[in-house]
Amino acid sequence: MKKEEIKEMSTQDLKDRLEQMEQEYAQLKINHSISPLDNPAKITADRKMIARVKTELRQRELNNK
Repeated sequence: MKKEEIKEMSTQDLKDRLEQMEQEYAQLKINHSISPLDNPAKITADRKMIARVKTELRQRELNNK
């Protein structure tokens, strides 16, 4: 997902997607602690994507005040 795609999504869609991404991220970390992943850089990429979504949600919250 790109920054432009994030900005086009509705707030509710972003919240739903964020919840799903956080669950996937938690599961990925658990799986990695049990047995190493083929691509451990995916953990970092997922964490950054979660931060991008949270940043967009926060910007929308501040703009609505």
